Amino acid sequence: MGRVKSLDEIKAMIRDRTGKRNIFRRAKREDVESVLANLTTKDPELWAAEWSRLARAYEEKATRHEQAGRLKDAREAYVQAYTYYATGRYPVPYTVGKQECFRKSLEMYEKAGRFFEPPLERVSIPFGDKIIPTYLRIPRDGRQHSVVINFGGIDSFKAESYEYDEALQEAGMSTCALDMPGVGECPIKASTTADALYTAVIDYLEKRPDVDAQRIAIMGRSFGGYWAAKMAFVETKRLRASVVWGGGVHYFFQPDWLNESTNAESYLMDHDVARCNIFGVKDVAELSEVWPSLSLKTQGWLERPSCPMLIVNGKEDLQTPIEDLYILLEYGSPKSARVFPGGHMGQTPETLPTIMRWLKNELS
Repeated sequence: MGRVKSLDEIKAMIRDRTGKRNIFRRAKREDVESVLANLTTKDPELWAAEWSRLARAYEEKATRHEQAGRLKDAREAYVQAYTYYATGRYPVPYTVGKQECFRKSLEMYEKAGRFFEPPLERVSIPFGDKIIPTYLRIPRDGRQHSVVINFGGIDSFKAESYEYDEALQEAGMSTCALDMPGVGECPIKASTTADALYTAVIDYLEKRPDVDAQRIAIMGRSFGGYWAAKMAFVETKRLRASVVWGGGVHYFFQPDWLNESTNAESYLMDHDVARCNIFGVKDVAELSEVWPSLSLKTQGWLERPSCPMLIVNGKEDLQTPIEDLYILLEYGSPKSARVFPGGHMGQTPETLPTIMRWLKNELS
């Protein structure tokens, strides 16, 4: 298993990611430095309290802008408040302070969402005796639209789909963001049958008068890429396209990779906590008992036909083995793939535009 980072190493990684990637993409340098100066230990409650302090200042600013009718400024300040509350709950809300940050992050995001174009619609999709909380953004113009079901991985909840939703909207596609099994507000934990969650979402979308049922796609990022791959096989007739972005499908689920990649050098902190959280298990030893069952090769999916699939990753990924991109190409229907330089998800300036072009073409 990877080495747990020191506080100084965590701070160095945060500085490096500020303004560039992950939850820190929208963080401001001076704000981040004010938090790092006060982080004297790795105590998760101190972490939550410090990011909350920043978030509250933006929340108050957003309220003032809204009261004065400055709605664009209000939107920006609410998004900033959401960003810092979401950072406070990172990677998963496993303490009281982090849980409060998570609750506030959703509140801020939904307040900002009233000023999005098209506006954010929070929908509770029926799922047996449970509900699937979902964020929809579909133009209210009386027409039918293509929709991309969009989600992240073990630490990237549905509101973190914001950048990707914006890119999809700009490219003329509507969006449906949700939490993958085991994270955020998802009603179920990860398991070999959790794909039923996505089937319920497709059932719901097909019935909406503003959705073109022939043009529904799915895009999963990081661990979410696993579910996008599985759904390409499970719903081969109902999904028009699937983007598997940095997701594992077989080698990822081998015990040696679990041990080797947990607390990978590229992961900020609490990687083991976040991975265990999606299955609801207490430690990596317990996780290793269920982990291998998720392999799509073991489950027998890889030989089957799939909807059109684009598989994307970084060549030097330490969290998901690049071999999982190639194994998808070796079986079943022909697929598209793009390998980028760099680590997890192949984050280059060309990565997202490449994916958008492919999706737009498939859904046109």
